[in-house]
Amino acid sequence: MTPVTPPSPAAEPSEQIRPAEGGDESTAEASPVRQTQPTSRPKSLAVPLGLLKTMRPRQWVKNVLVLAAPFAAGRLLDLTVLPDVALAFVAFSLAASGVYLINDTKDVEADRAHPKKKFRPIAAGIVPPTLAVVWGIVLFAAALAVSFLADPDLLTVTAIYIAVQLAYCLWLKHEPVIDICIVSSGFLMRAIAGGAAAGLPLSPWFLLTMAFGSLFMASGKRYAEMRLAERTGAKIRKSLERYSASYLRFVWSLSATVVIMAYGLWAFGIGVTAMPGRLPSAPSTWAIVSIVPFVVAILRYAVDVDGGNGGEPEEIVLGDRVLQVLGVVWVALIGLAVYTAGA
Repeated sequence: MTPVTPPSPAAEPSEQIRPAEGGDESTAEASPVRQTQPTSRPKSLAVPLGLLKTMRPRQWVKNVLVLAAPFAAGRLLDLTVLPDVALAFVAFSLAASGVYLINDTKDVEADRAHPKKKFRPIAAGIVPPTLAVVWGIVLFAAALAVSFLADPDLLTVTAIYIAVQLAYCLWLKHEPVIDICIVSSGFLMRAIAGGAAAGLPLSPWFLLTMAFGSLFMASGKRYAEMRLAERTGAKIRKSLERYSASYLRFVWSLSATVVIMAYGLWAFGIGVTAMPGRLPSAPSTWAIVSIVPFVVAILRYAVDVDGGNGGEPEEIVLGDRVLQVLGVVWVALIGLAVYTAGA
């Protein structure tokens, strides 16, 4: 009979080097200390980076709309106006980031069930919801403080913006028609904020152009979402369930019509001055010519939306080189119009 050889001490479980769980055999030679060191540093930055990502700094590009009123009034380069307009940009960036933090906290359960939104820091468990809410309140307070430094009127506009956006996040997000109006009001309030910070009176035609231009972008975004859902079968937001594609197209088309008409009337008023006992002066030729790239840009933007490729407005603009060229041409023409009107 062959004698039973006792197990070697090297085979004792306590002395064996076992591969890390889920790893291959090569990881067995690494010490536990060396395995944990590479992941400790990223974890220490995960929460602040997650907060920054949730604040959506890329969306701050929307806040360049605060420059619209000073630019249209020919006061953008005025050193008495520019610092306050810069404060308006900062205030709305802080306020918008606070809104995103509250919104993602409110929608955390729905985001976890979404194929893309589940990777958002709050939904992924990287940022605690309580911390996001606290940080959002801090950003709101900072936005109001910065607004007060510029002008009390800007403080009022910023406070209204925060209140309306919070109402949207907490109660009105899934109300049809109301949701589109609130989303479009965000663009309009940015334009009003620029005028409030600079202390400029705003033309009715300018306000109509901004209002219906905002509605055009907001309704177009919803229409593109519905087209994308119809084409891919992707899940749509709850408020879209009560819309039809034909209704959204109607709102979108109506907005495009009004914004083109309002802009045309505003452009024909640039350079016109009323003089007692004399006929008003002729409008600026540059302003009239600017209608062409403006209308073409509206039509070009509509191509992206109608194809179901319309995401965020800034994403469409940054991804379409033709739109960028049209924008540069329009800025040059309207700049010549407003800055040479008194020449």
